[in-house]
Amino acid sequence: MMVKPTTTAITSSTNWTRLAAAFRNRHLDPTRSGSSPSSTRLFSQNRFPRLLSRCGCSCLLEQNWDRNSGVATTSSSPPLVQQRDQQQQRQRLRWFSSTSESTTIHDDNTTATSKDETTTTTASPAVEKVEFKADTKKILDIMTNSLYTDKEVFLRELVSNASDALEKLRHAQAANTSAVLDPDTPLEIRIELDEVESSITITDTGIGMTRDDMMSNLGTIARSGSSQFMKDLQRVDAGSELEPGRGIIGRFGVGFYSVFMVAEKVQVTSRSAASEHAHELPHMWSSDGNGYELCTVDEDVRVARGTSVKLFMEEDYWEYVNEQRLQDILKRYSNFVGFPIYLMGRKVNTVDAIWTRDPKEVEEERYTEFYRYIANAVDAPLKVIHFRADAPLDVKALLFIPSFHSEKYGMGRMEPAVALYCRKVLIEAKSKDIIPDWLRFLKGVVDSEDLPLSVSREKPQDSALIAKLRRALTRKVLSYLTKMQTEDRSAYLNEFYREYNFFLKEGICQDKEFQPALAKLLYFESSKTEDGGEIISLDEYIARMRPEQKDIYFLCAPTREAAVNSPYMELFDKANVEVLFVFKTIDDFAMGSMDKYEDRKLVSIEKSDIDLSDLMDDEKNKDDNKDDDVNDLYKSDRILTPEESVDFCNWYRNQLKDKVASCSVTTRLVTAPAIVTGHESGSIRRMMRSMDTSGGERDELALPKQHVEVNPKHPVIVGIYDLREKEPFLARILADQVFDNCLTAAGLLDDNRSMLPRLNDLLICIVKLAKGQPMSLSGDDKDKSDDGGTKTSDTPPQESTKVEEAQYVDKEEKM
Repeated sequence: MMVKPTTTAITSSTNWTRLAAAFRNRHLDPTRSGSSPSSTRLFSQNRFPRLLSRCGCSCLLEQNWDRNSGVATTSSSPPLVQQRDQQQQRQRLRWFSSTSESTTIHDDNTTATSKDETTTTTASPAVEKVEFKADTKKILDIMTNSLYTDKEVFLRELVSNASDALEKLRHAQAANTSAVLDPDTPLEIRIELDEVESSITITDTGIGMTRDDMMSNLGTIARSGSSQFMKDLQRVDAGSELEPGRGIIGRFGVGFYSVFMVAEKVQVTSRSAASEHAHELPHMWSSDGNGYELCTVDEDVRVARGTSVKLFMEEDYWEYVNEQRLQDILKRYSNFVGFPIYLMGRKVNTVDAIWTRDPKEVEEERYTEFYRYIANAVDAPLKVIHFRADAPLDVKALLFIPSFHSEKYGMGRMEPAVALYCRKVLIEAKSKDIIPDWLRFLKGVVDSEDLPLSVSREKPQDSALIAKLRRALTRKVLSYLTKMQTEDRSAYLNEFYREYNFFLKEGICQDKEFQPALAKLLYFESSKTEDGGEIISLDEYIARMRPEQKDIYFLCAPTREAAVNSPYMELFDKANVEVLFVFKTIDDFAMGSMDKYEDRKLVSIEKSDIDLSDLMDDEKNKDDNKDDDVNDLYKSDRILTPEESVDFCNWYRNQLKDKVASCSVTTRLVTAPAIVTGHESGSIRRMMRSMDTSGGERDELALPKQHVEVNPKHPVIVGIYDLREKEPFLARILADQVFDNCLTAAGLLDDNRSMLPRLNDLLICIVKLAKGQPMSLSGDDKDKSDDGGTKTSDTPPQESTKVEEAQYVDKEEKM
């Protein structure tokens, strides 16, 4: 029969291995002592040869098996055995007996014939399991040059590794797990420079490594010895008070290889601190990134306990072989490592990580010293917020509120100044993820041992968890400010709020989640507070409201004087309703962003649909026609009837059709002739115009048509109504001036210089009317007499007025 080649996958287990080895050694012969009943059944039923054939190992069938007894007998000259080489048979037998994983064996399809039956078996295609291959040099190059943003972090990684080695030794000493060499040797890290060799050497007196440790930890990329150490300790010391994970920095097993970003060659010399390895010679591991060499150190060379890493720097990075440069890097990244770091014999990390201590144990002087260090400041902090939180992560935080901020001095927008640490090693100097932008005035440190980090340890991962951490920190800061507001109101208002109220209002506009808490921290002047003195909170405003009042009223004005004299205040003064005054654009933004506070609407008194009739104190105030307290100057000899009011509103809208959308009569005014209502915020409009970069002559932010409300009792309105027919030119001038007055009161007049020509014309009209002269303002309609006198034009007065009015309208449109 033709034998076809095939590929068979065999999944070997421990039982199959023992069976194959026993078969090869004749231990499955049921006639031999020690054979098991199961083995006898296997041979007596002729199963084993068939199994071998089915698995593609028919080479084992060189033995003939007696069907009844299961005893193997030697075949005289089997054709299959004659075609195979004896050495190939032994090799396949070894494969079958020794492998414990999936193995691929190439064999021929075999037809096995016995006395009673003939069986033909064809093996199925195999699945071959092959491990990945990698170019180590290229992997290191990709990892080191793509993983890290700054090449200077190589020093941070090596110092962190040295700190882990020291932490492991300290735990071994504390737990008394094993004796260590030279127990009196101080735990420290030393860094030496050699400008001749262009080398940097980092030495620690930590746990050290044996030859096997070097091969395992340094020879295997991405194997973290520190991570494995923590797992082992957590398993062994479960429930122990030693907290074995505390202080261990390493996690991923790639930090060491960052040295290949800057070094052309690395030598690692190490001696294990375990006393059982005292008789072993120290070993030296060296690599240029293509592989590594491992050798013992000569006996005459004294190597102390611990590890020494020597970097031979590439020429492009000789700048790091500089004491000042390394000192700056150490102070930035590793200044708070828990062990002393000496650079060329001088201690670098002189400031303690006081955020890890109990707040009750830290003196105020230590806080001030630490604040000046991290904030690079000369002042003392205004307030200190030192706390520890355990949700969503175990976090230690030390935050400072400076005594002042720099944005008010035109220094530009501040960047976040809270540094993110993990186990006292810097991750981000100015983290934008853990503190909201409106708290950017804070300085300080946030540290977490459980912080999820990227492999490069330059950014936190798990954005959802970091967002929870940010909310937890924000709640803690707001809780502190609320406590300060309650317990020390004077310090809160005079020291904190006066300096940082802008940031709280910015938070109102940006952060909807914390808007209610922030709103409780805000304070405003009001119409019932002393001039430039007392300010009140929204809660205090609500407490002073009458039960009938449902809304919170406010007015945005440039100054308190402008707010008090605003025509919009007349109705509220009459009703004795308190109004909050806001003076800055950010205040206007904040009020618009809140919309409601404690289920009460925040309403601008510049709106049109305001009704305070239910809040009037007595019938006298409710009677809109009784103005006994009004100055006689603002009293008119009559009031426009409803018909006259409608007629006036129609005329006014037609005269100013390019500026006025609608006109109506109001009863809320007393001394003012008119106002515009329902308009956009004047302060926000000014801010938008200042930020407009469209350029050109075309106004991209032209003022829309306004809704005007007129006071039918005011003498100016009554006078304009009466002048419409008698002096239409003067009536038009007065109408325009009333409208501009309304815009000025609302803060909407973009350029008040546009009123100057009209004011001059109005003054001329007043002077001429006072002299009894006709109001002829056009020089073309006047003829000079020889004696310097003036004679009137031949044009009839009524037609002359029409010409002048047309000229005035044309001039107004051009303006």
